Amino acid sequence: MGTISQFCHEQGRSFLEAQRLTKTYQVGGSTVYALRDVDFTAAQGDFVVINGPSGSGKTTFLNLISAIDRPTEGEVVVEGVSTNTLNEKQLAQLRKEKIGLIFQTFNLIPVLSAAENAEYPLLLQKLSKSERAKRVDAILGEVGLRDLARRRPNELSGGQRQRIAIARALITQPKLVLADEPTANLDSETGAQVMNLMRTLNEEHCVVFIVVTHDPAVTQYARRQIRIHDGCLQEGGAHDVVDTASQPAA
Repeated sequence: MGTISQFCHEQGRSFLEAQRLTKTYQVGGSTVYALRDVDFTAAQGDFVVINGPSGSGKTTFLNLISAIDRPTEGEVVVEGVSTNTLNEKQLAQLRKEKIGLIFQTFNLIPVLSAAENAEYPLLLQKLSKSERAKRVDAILGEVGLRDLARRRPNELSGGQRQRIAIARALITQPKLVLADEPTANLDSETGAQVMNLMRTLNEEHCVVFIVVTHDPAVTQYARRQIRIHDGCLQEGGAHDVVDTASQPAA
């Protein structure tokens, strides 16, 4: 992984834009809006927390900005390129090179070790075995799990599994990490430790983090807080950042 000086020279530059982003579904004869005319911008180095109840459009928003799904109207622009202009192969390449994903259910592969789970995205890239091993060792060190590299997911705690999921999301050195309810399956103390880790990695690597959650406690980690309700986004006030150095490690 890179150093602060390698990554943060781009901090403050616009990386992601959503313009009049709309997603609708047809239910019977009615049109249901999952998202409605959403405008959103994230700069390199942002840490954005989007808070809203279940069914408010959080996951739909993540699916659109990660190019997993296409909008009904509007567009997503990543580093000046509209995803509307990309074919499926190009969208897959975009996700592979620039986007990391963190899920509430971890989505680890049970038969693989912690190190192998972290390494898995690198198998899609043209990297030598030695380079893959170097990256795995580095990222496991950053998330504090180098000593547990050979353990399988069922031998790890919930917090440790989420740390491996974070390592997997960052190992390709993406510019954007999307986290969908990353603390939902964790107790409050472990959830706080995971959020502290994500903030630390955000600061060290200048990666954009966008976290969607229904947990109001997560908003204290935001550089920017946004509320979502009925498919509409509203920018909230800035929150003081917690002192990560004062928090216990997982």
